[in-house]
Amino acid sequence: MEGLLSLLLFAAFFYFMMRFGCGAHMVHGHGGGGHGEHAGHGEHGGRAQTGSTRDPVCGMDVAPGQGYTKTYAGREYRLCSRACLDKFEANPDQYASVQGGAR
Repeated sequence: MEGLLSLLLFAAFFYFMMRFGCGAHMVHGHGGGGHGEHAGHGEHGGRAQTGSTRDPVCGMDVAPGQGYTKTYAGREYRLCSRACLDKFEANPDQYASVQGGAR
């Protein structure tokens, strides 16, 4: 019984880490990256994908069909993660003025 309880606790921990923690970026196809404030998002070492737009919060290129979309003041913004979307929604004027919209 103790082994089953340990397995269930490990499975719950794994689920929450993949859903909300470090693995959350993998859900949106970002792979590595890092912890905290989008470590390394601006330095992906390759060319931007064709048709991608720049996340106004962290500066990461977001491919079509990836991440989140937010329309603000008649313009569409692509955001790489839920964390960036939350920051954008908290203060859209700050981030909308940085990028001036989607590229």
